[in-house]
Amino acid sequence: MSNQNPYEIAERFRHFLRVTDVADGLDAVGRNDVTLPSNKIRPLWMGMKFWGPAVTMRVVPANRHMPFPLKKEDALRQHAIWGEMGGWRANLTAEVKDGCVIVTSTGGSRECGYWGSANSMEMQAAGAHGIVTDGYCRDTDEVIDQKTPVACAGIGRPIIPGRVELEDVQVPVSFGGVLVRPGDIVGCDWDGLVVVPIEVAEDVLVFAARIAVDDKKARRKLYEKLGKEPDASVDWEAAAEYFADLL
Repeated sequence: MSNQNPYEIAERFRHFLRVTDVADGLDAVGRNDVTLPSNKIRPLWMGMKFWGPAVTMRVVPANRHMPFPLKKEDALRQHAIWGEMGGWRANLTAEVKDGCVIVTSTGGSRECGYWGSANSMEMQAAGAHGIVTDGYCRDTDEVIDQKTPVACAGIGRPIIPGRVELEDVQVPVSFGGVLVRPGDIVGCDWDGLVVVPIEVAEDVLVFAARIAVDDKKARRKLYEKLGKEPDASVDWEAAAEYFADLL
């Protein structure tokens, strides 16, 4: 296990690295495939990119319903009622730190928009750099317009009460077919997601940095050959300078 603060390690992953560079680095340290969540889990909008230590939450299917029919005065109290019924047995908000990625394991729950336009933005305001779920997100028009960094396996319609319960936070979880533990580094871009076990994160960073610089250098030559104007994606000099201690 690395003795370095996972938030400090994650900061280095945020510069110049693509998910694919890091996936190649994971191959190099023998963690290929077992660190790639299902490719059904996708960012909701192109251009989304984040890296951060995992803050995990385990959501499970409910085996009971909300009391119904509700009274008119309870129309806006559905989440409060579910809380009174014990639907939230852990406090996620207390665990959110600046720079983290919230990893939501839903245990195969049926369609339920656990994340939506309001609560995802609340987590972003609290410091989360990303939210990922192997379940559903709702209100996705607003989530996309807001540029709230949510990656999910599907788009859902109904709300939480009577459908799922928050069982635990900051425990190892099964997420998209892979293990995620609190503090593991989670990354996302348009290619999908990757999980870097914290104990190999420093080694993966070395490989990923070298792969990224080499790729940028090779593509710069192709840009020049094709007469294309260079952009930030081929600025290998800046990447090499940032990762000078690793090259």
